[in-house]
Amino acid sequence: MGVKLNLYSISNDELILIKEVDFKLEKDIQKITERNIDLLFKLELVKSEFAINNFRIDTLTYDQESNSFVIIEYKRDRNFSVVDQGYAYLSLMLNNKADFILEYNENKKKSLKREDVDWSQSRVMFIAPSFTNYQIESINFKDLPIELWQIKTFDNNTIMYSQILSSNAQESIKTISHNADEVKKINKEIKVYTENEHLSKCSEEIRELYEKFKEHIQSIGEIEIKPKKKYIAFIAGSNIVDIHPQKKSLKLWINLSKGKLDDPKNITRDVSSIGHWGNGDYEIQVSDDENIEYILSLIKQSLKRNRK
Repeated sequence: MGVKLNLYSISNDELILIKEVDFKLEKDIQKITERNIDLLFKLELVKSEFAINNFRIDTLTYDQESNSFVIIEYKRDRNFSVVDQGYAYLSLMLNNKADFILEYNENKKKSLKREDVDWSQSRVMFIAPSFTNYQIESINFKDLPIELWQIKTFDNNTIMYSQILSSNAQESIKTISHNADEVKKINKEIKVYTENEHLSKCSEEIRELYEKFKEHIQSIGEIEIKPKKKYIAFIAGSNIVDIHPQKKSLKLWINLSKGKLDDPKNITRDVSSIGHWGNGDYEIQVSDDENIEYILSLIKQSLKRNRK
């Protein structure tokens, strides 16, 4: 990652180094993650230690936002291929869809159907105290349904989860020759979306408008951008605003419940009682930057309530 992080506590203007503490067992990482899975990742725990076809999945979860399963694996050692293992788990899932749905229904006491699941949004997360440079470089593809999360714990009872993001990846995983047949097969079913794909059908004016909104939103805090199937999510702990680029406009959803947004200009639309893609009950459609500063003030209200 190239950055050394030192943490300090302050006592009477003196800095005291907070030391990192090693995890003794993978199970320790798994236990703390599963117990806080909703807070950490907005995921629903389905099954710990899910065994199927001689495989054992550490943690099986479900993402209600994307209607998809998410597999989580924990590692203390650094000698494994994230791409090979990730695609092995995805292949296992896609070839045994009924078993995954049955496990969900039996554990959650629900009646999830095969058509309810968006299998194209399936993904694998690896959580470990550290990753090698090779492992980090191996996820540098624009369409890889695999995430790396680094976990660290410290001697002041503090814990940190941080995602290792690819560095503006442009190359497709489909271009690599290693295990190409398996990759090709899985990528027919699983789709990882990018900003460029969302913007591909927009006019040049709307592309520029999106970039302007993006720049303004990123200026108000540490915001993560995650392209989803139907929109581009801007996240600070939780989604604060979701943007759906259209040919001649941008559609924004501000993630606040009805009655929680102060909008004196009344430029938002109440979508609390109708179907819509993004998070929140307030929708705005824009085709120019005339109200960008005002809209940013609305997004700031969402950031204040949703930031963690």
